[in-house]
Amino acid sequence: MCRSDVRQAVLAKNDDLAASLREELTGQGVAVVNLLSSPGSGKTELLGRVLAHAVGRGVPVAALTADLATENDATRLARSGAPVQQLLTDGLCHLEARQVRARLSGWLPPDTEVLFVENVGNLVCPASYDLGESLRIVLMAVTEGEDKPLKYPTAFGSAHLVVITKTDLAEAAGFDEDAFRANVARVNPGVEIVRSCARTGDGVATLLDRALAVRDGGPAHRPPLAPHPHGHHHAESAPVV
Repeated sequence: MCRSDVRQAVLAKNDDLAASLREELTGQGVAVVNLLSSPGSGKTELLGRVLAHAVGRGVPVAALTADLATENDATRLARSGAPVQQLLTDGLCHLEARQVRARLSGWLPPDTEVLFVENVGNLVCPASYDLGESLRIVLMAVTEGEDKPLKYPTAFGSAHLVVITKTDLAEAAGFDEDAFRANVARVNPGVEIVRSCARTGDGVATLLDRALAVRDGGPAHRPPLAPHPHGHHHAESAPVV
């Protein structure tokens, strides 16, 4: 079997597991939100603010955060008061549905209504892996460049929601928001774009509201676009920590 066939088989198995996990969690009243971005986008800080806002509103939320190494992000997110678990990928550049299922087993609080999954900082590999989410959010900082959606069309094209982060730096970075929005529209016409700033709290309530709308039967899950053609090996047996 050629490498392409192996990759397709791995993705097909992942999709089956993801569909099963989504059905199971939806039946329990849990909405899963998959957060994708490049490293340094401010994803963790913004998620921490969203979790704290949810706790303050009495909304039962939880979070899984993934990294290749360290539990730094879990420590930061736990300050919100929400239940948080770290998932170490041991070098794998993305999360897979089997890893999420394994980590949730015996841990997810029974009253959880929204589970946020902070994916590995990477806009390539994670874009092709369904984690059982009903809401996929792709984030990009104003410092990253307006052409990012054109460079990573699978990630931005599969998003249900696109979030601009660090908007307090937009003027200093020379960020052209109109150009960015036009580029998003080229790969994902009609997708909602939300402006956010973890420092000021801008956009935090909106992100939680969008997640709660999914919990209440909002936008249906939409599968990712066709798998990206990168050629590195995906170890199906990569350890789950």
